[in-house]
Amino acid sequence: MKKIRLEKKSTSSGFSVFLNSVLFTGVALIFCAFIIAAAGFNPVDVYAKMFRKAFLSARGIRKAVESGLPLMLCGLGVSITFRMNLNNIGAEGQYAIGAVFGAAFVLYGPELPGVPGIILLAVCCFAGGALWALLSAVPKAFWDVDESITTLMLNYVALILLSYLCLGPWKAKGQNVGQTEKIPDVYQIPEIPGLEISMAFPVVILIALLMFLFYRYTTRGYQINVIGKSLTAARYAGINIRGNILLVLCLSGGLAGLAGFVQYAAVTGRVQENMPNNAGYTGIVIAYLSRFNPIVVIIVSILFAGLQNSSATVQVMGVPAQIATMMQGAIMIIVIAGDFFQRYRFVFAEKGGKAS
Repeated sequence: MKKIRLEKKSTSSGFSVFLNSVLFTGVALIFCAFIIAAAGFNPVDVYAKMFRKAFLSARGIRKAVESGLPLMLCGLGVSITFRMNLNNIGAEGQYAIGAVFGAAFVLYGPELPGVPGIILLAVCCFAGGALWALLSAVPKAFWDVDESITTLMLNYVALILLSYLCLGPWKAKGQNVGQTEKIPDVYQIPEIPGLEISMAFPVVILIALLMFLFYRYTTRGYQINVIGKSLTAARYAGINIRGNILLVLCLSGGLAGLAGFVQYAAVTGRVQENMPNNAGYTGIVIAYLSRFNPIVVIIVSILFAGLQNSSATVQVMGVPAQIATMMQGAIMIIVIAGDFFQRYRFVFAEKGGKAS
């Protein structure tokens, strides 16, 4: 009688990982095509319309980049914790608190025109997200409290606080929805001349590049990779695990807080009660699909943002707007399944005999 066991494969090359992701993304799209067809629509027409609207027009690309900015920062923040085998499920709340800290600075702080004011606003948003993540980092580092639970539960606290402020003391006069007054012009992030794309975009790309170099060429980046691969080996090597937990979770929360900054100062111009809009949770999907590579996070974020924006386009065909959400979920599940089969293989062996 044969028994089945899983055996880990040898390390795959980066190119094979990329091809695997492309292949299973195609499988996910084929799966979604069957669902769309079952709903009575032509999947080729639906996909063509979504792609043309999102990526074959200058306006569509600008909108994808604009909508993708918070996703990029949430994805970058989440990916750094996943690299160290930590689970930050709280980017949604850290995003919200980053926006709250930024609004508090604008409402109550001194007015600093120009670049210094924008930089200080960004620092406040980063600090808000980092401090919110610290509430989970300290219990994890000192008492080994599960960070997945604490970061997730703190999301609800942050979103309730954001909603209270936008519907209560910070609500703009004459508004029927929960949002603050328009941000002063001195704090708005300018656009790249001639492109109508926020200057925040090249800054986020720079952050991704710095993260890539940090992972590759710094001692701390090496330590994060070692801890993520083997906690036992990290302890044996004398790596400060507690300090790295505090650092990584705070950096992760700070990057998610910067998502609140770019949304506030570059996109909406107001802090709104529903501002995160699931960007923190989508960032988790993006981080996994990107294999925690910061450069790939930027690309996947734009693709996801374009997918979300194009869902409204196909509504005129009668296709439900939830089709984009279904596609995101299908892509995530199927690509992760493909990653599993790339990492492991089934081995059939006779009981007491050799594997075949």
